[in-house]
Amino acid sequence: MKRASGILLPVSSLPSRYGIGCFSGEAREWIDFLKKAGQSYWQVLPLSPTGYGDSPYQGFSSFAGNPYFIDLEALEAEGLLTRTECESADFGSDPARVDYGKLYENRLSLLRLAYSRSGIGTDPDFIGFVRENADWLDDYALFMAVKKRFGGAPFFEWAEDIRKRWGYSLDYYRRECYFEIEFYKYTQYLFWKQWKELKRYANENGIRIIGDVPIYVALDSADAWASPELFEFGADGMPASVAGCPPDAFSADGQLWGNPLYRWEYHRQTGYDWWCRRLAHCFKLYDVVRIDHFRGFDAYYSIPYEDRTARGGHWEKGPGIELFRTLNEKLGKKEIIAEDLGFLTPSVQKLLADSGYPGMKVIEFAFDPREESDYLPHSYDRNCVVYTGTHDNETLVQWYRGLDAESREFAQEYMNNAATPEAERYWDFIRLAMMSTADTCVVPVQDYLGLGEEARLNHPSTLGSNWTWRLLPGVLTGELAEKIYRLTRISARLPEELRILEAQKREQRRLEREAEERQRPLPTQACLAPEGTGRAEEIV
Repeated sequence: MKRASGILLPVSSLPSRYGIGCFSGEAREWIDFLKKAGQSYWQVLPLSPTGYGDSPYQGFSSFAGNPYFIDLEALEAEGLLTRTECESADFGSDPARVDYGKLYENRLSLLRLAYSRSGIGTDPDFIGFVRENADWLDDYALFMAVKKRFGGAPFFEWAEDIRKRWGYSLDYYRRECYFEIEFYKYTQYLFWKQWKELKRYANENGIRIIGDVPIYVALDSADAWASPELFEFGADGMPASVAGCPPDAFSADGQLWGNPLYRWEYHRQTGYDWWCRRLAHCFKLYDVVRIDHFRGFDAYYSIPYEDRTARGGHWEKGPGIELFRTLNEKLGKKEIIAEDLGFLTPSVQKLLADSGYPGMKVIEFAFDPREESDYLPHSYDRNCVVYTGTHDNETLVQWYRGLDAESREFAQEYMNNAATPEAERYWDFIRLAMMSTADTCVVPVQDYLGLGEEARLNHPSTLGSNWTWRLLPGVLTGELAEKIYRLTRISARLPEELRILEAQKREQRRLEREAEERQRPLPTQACLAPEGTGRAEEIV
């Protein structure tokens, strides 16, 4: 990756008319802002359909897209919905927050209405999309249709025949849920069509998309239901063990994520076919892919399924470099960012080095005066991506307010910024990241806006208020774009075409100065006349 920068903003956090950010005109305005600010990347979170807890990291499918992101205004323009129908739907009362409960109740109803008017079953483009994506789309659409038939219950609570995918049962539900299945295929068609158009607009304007791939799939997902052989499931069809993190200084019980673990020996025997298909699909959606929890490919924490905390877990060996060599052989060299945060063992560090992928640095992790830190910019090599913070962290403003006095003093001494007003110090941390040697710098938009606790996106291991923050219309001003552009320019992170343009501007200014110099009259000197003449002459 060349020296460049970008901004992190989830699609859900974009402003738009109907309750959640989507692939609307506001998304194009956001891309225009990125271009004006001299950025090269827009980083998004996973685009998967969200399940329990509304987390994009616990999606119903690792291949499908979130139907909430479908632009309803585009369906109005096609005559499939009316403005009155969309405006009369209740999407919540706070434009600064996503109300997922209201979306679940009302947004899908509008999409069903559009489907009923679409006549999509005979559309050649739709038929081609269904055929080209049958390897995942058929299972996803059936999964969602059957889930609706069982009142939204997770698949492991369905009747045994369909839970275990007995042949006659699959045939029965495919017949009984035909139109519901086609509806879910229709939403995926709309998602893909609109996202492809938006990504094309971004790429045409010099903006590349960084996508995010969770290492694990959700337990209640089409992946786990349709392909149990990929995971550590027991004879009863339930996980033998699940993913999480061990206890540490921040969590006495550790973290119990609950995702099914991979049966890595099976993946090896199949040449990592599922992973190759998954990553190939991701690179249709994104230009660059960030793989979450990279250390899990070296060693992963396995917790017995019946445990209620992560205390009883143990470490197991992951696939290691073999997986990534296979990906390179089958997909070619791709641009991947490895999320390597947290405690890294020597074997994880070796895996990262062997892969050649850039790892991550986070400014918010750097300023602990009590210990050495690999997150301080003077320790970076170029092959890394620096963030002020991630989607799991506090905003810069919130984080700085919470620093203890010793850490604040250390940060001030490190940056020599004691004279900076308190209210503006978040800019010093952004500048520190941008000026670092890291090839790529990504800053969450909340940090550029100087927002506090109200704009935090996620509190890990909590439920109830995560993933809801949204931008309000009008906050992304031309003045802010210009300020970001200037910082991007002086930190040598502008895209190549803008660097050339800036060089041309400098050359033009130089030529204009030279022309001004040539046109300026030469200075004169007063010279006294020879003694006795009684006058002075000007000698040029």
